[in-house]
Amino acid sequence: MKPKLLFVCGCVFLLSFTFASPAAAADTKIEQALRDLDAKWSAAAGAKDVDKTVSYYAADAIVMPPNAPAATTKEAIRSAWKEMLTSPGAAISWKATKVEVAKAGDFAYVSGTYEETMTDASGKPVKDRGKYVEIFKKQADGTWKVVADIWNSEFPVPTSSPAPGAAERK
Repeated sequence: MKPKLLFVCGCVFLLSFTFASPAAAADTKIEQALRDLDAKWSAAAGAKDVDKTVSYYAADAIVMPPNAPAATTKEAIRSAWKEMLTSPGAAISWKATKVEVAKAGDFAYVSGTYEETMTDASGKPVKDRGKYVEIFKKQADGTWKVVADIWNSEFPVPTSSPAPGAAERK
């Protein structure tokens, strides 16, 4: 009886790999597809293509740029990107470092690092670098679109003089 039980347990063990493997392979394919999509998105922004850059967002997306209000409409998102990409001396790129796909395969997040250059009011180039998180949602047509996007700098916020009357409020 023991050899038969051992054989059955061995078969169940091997079958578990058969069912687990396709799911892992699917996650790997989705992860690679999202890495590729994110790289194409970065290239579009690097080329200063506002329309292409904005096309990666879902209709109901929210974009949370640093030191600015959240953009919750396509028009507001387009305006924010247009301001960033058309500023004098603007250059931006980013690279995914991590992709996590939900078990259901309908949501994923991508995080990574970015580099940006812009020109300040005096005409001097200002470089920035930081980190970002994007949440992708699989759409009804099978495409992936960003539903939430946030990034922030690794550099400290520049200090400035206190606001008038700040000392009296303490």
